[in-house]
Amino acid sequence: MSTPTADAPSRPAGHGGSQPWAPAFASGGSAHPGGVGASGAAGASAGSVAHRDSGVSAAGETAAGFVPGAAPAAAAPAPLAPAERARLDDAFRDVLARGIHGLCFSPYLEGQSPGSQIGEAQIRERMEIIRPHTRWIRSFSCTDGHEQTPRIAHQMGLKTLVGAWLGTDLEINAREMASAIAVAQAGHADIVAVGNEVLLREDMDEDSLIAHIRQMKQAVPGVPVGYVDAYFLFEKHPRVTAECDVVMTNCYPFWEGCPRDQALAYMQSMLAKTRAAAPGKRILISETGWPDQGSAFCGAVPGTERAMQYFVDTAEWAECEGIEWFHFAAFDEAWKVGAEGDVGAFWGLWDKDARLKFG
Repeated sequence: MSTPTADAPSRPAGHGGSQPWAPAFASGGSAHPGGVGASGAAGASAGSVAHRDSGVSAAGETAAGFVPGAAPAAAAPAPLAPAERARLDDAFRDVLARGIHGLCFSPYLEGQSPGSQIGEAQIRERMEIIRPHTRWIRSFSCTDGHEQTPRIAHQMGLKTLVGAWLGTDLEINAREMASAIAVAQAGHADIVAVGNEVLLREDMDEDSLIAHIRQMKQAVPGVPVGYVDAYFLFEKHPRVTAECDVVMTNCYPFWEGCPRDQALAYMQSMLAKTRAAAPGKRILISETGWPDQGSAFCGAVPGTERAMQYFVDTAEWAECEGIEWFHFAAFDEAWKVGAEGDVGAFWGLWDKDARLKFG
């Protein structure tokens, strides 16, 4: 999930990422009027998006026992004892060996960023690394070479959640839609996501977004089509929710300042909130994860052990409950340090040079 500051230019197509949305609540549950940056990160939420309810009771408690916006700044906890760390390493390796439902995939190398032209060999090399460990790939764009990703994924036996990146540039939007339609009509899209956090960024109004979703559905009958946004926006925009074959919810306890030990339960409350807003719909978690480096955000502290534990906890819960989910992300992306604060480049299971970071 990624949100530029209100006065920042639109991101180029092809970007997927993670940056703070407006922390939902001050202490006691009252809504903040706007976003809060993360320890020097570029980042109030566009348009000061605040949401009044993400599972908070009148007493200000969530189902996870966590009050967004109320957690104080936290120092890094002590490292695990050697025996505990060994158990965590083993659990991480076991999960990765079994494979998870999905990984968010961007193939950028150091020195590349959205707008760079991406070649097939580069996509294929990066995807081959993660292929044994996932059943689905989520891509974010269908331009600048990213339109090759779904075909390559299918050739490798993976299923595809294909993204059409939408923003404020009408020309880019038209190219994205045309290319995503071509990918789906060629049989390489198992699900199409029309837009990613367009409403959160206020890049497009409801009517325009719905028109794009309908355009895609008409062009690719038989392919499930939906939209990706922060979990609370599906309640705020019921017309968009109703238009989706698949509701795709981004759930980041980190960006609401949730301490790691409460993060799984809080993420589950985010999913429950989405389900309540979309009864009877197919719902999947389109992004969730935890950074392993960078500055703390309120009570949420990055770190290797915390990133590993969040991944293991989420994967084991999702496997047990049959939840469709996509971990953000497969690889670190070096260009995000400037764009998304000092945690931006450190959400991957593999580093920017494609070396596995954990276990």
